[in-house]
Amino acid sequence: MTKHGKDVWPLIHAERAALAADLADLTDEQWATPSLCAALPVREVLAHLASGASLTPLRWLAGVIRCRFDFDKQVAMRLAEHLGATPKDTLDGFRRAVTSTTSPPLPAIAMLGETIVHGEDIRRPLGIRRDHPIGTLTRVARYYQTSDLVVLAKGRIGGLRLAATDGPFATGSGPLVSGTTLALVMAMTGRAAHCDELDGDGVATLRERSG
Repeated sequence: MTKHGKDVWPLIHAERAALAADLADLTDEQWATPSLCAALPVREVLAHLASGASLTPLRWLAGVIRCRFDFDKQVAMRLAEHLGATPKDTLDGFRRAVTSTTSPPLPAIAMLGETIVHGEDIRRPLGIRRDHPIGTLTRVARYYQTSDLVVLAKGRIGGLRLAATDGPFATGSGPLVSGTTLALVMAMTGRAAHCDELDGDGVATLRERSG
């Protein structure tokens, strides 16, 4: 990856565009479906993704100060700013953010991970499947294996051996957890539902840590 993540932004844009396309024909009932992200409805998770694509480091810091360093409060405030009055407003706002290269003070690879993970938080409850490029998923998995930034991942997989069945990703030592790279990424970021797609003696431990 380049120093400024320039090679990662096209991957982010591709993932955002694919998500926008997948959600183009949702009904109002589907927009209200609980996601895998703290039981937020899928519409609110999409608004959260749009907000992240519009936050400069300066705006992020201003929001943190305004919310008295309550990061959850700031996330909720920014989400509300991008929700709009209707699901169409929410989707239109996200579409406008598809090619944005604006972000909070995070590396581009973290933004890619957030786009994929939250995209799947939305898709799975709706029964929507995306075949993500294995190279993209592998880069995200390798990022999470060494990072607890924003989401606990490195700590969650400590003492476990993770091995992808559909790509080259592998890390750690200890009881085995194997499965698709996507399922591993989602479980690494705390989505216990994806542990159902994993095999190995380490799955129970990872599931417990994802609860």
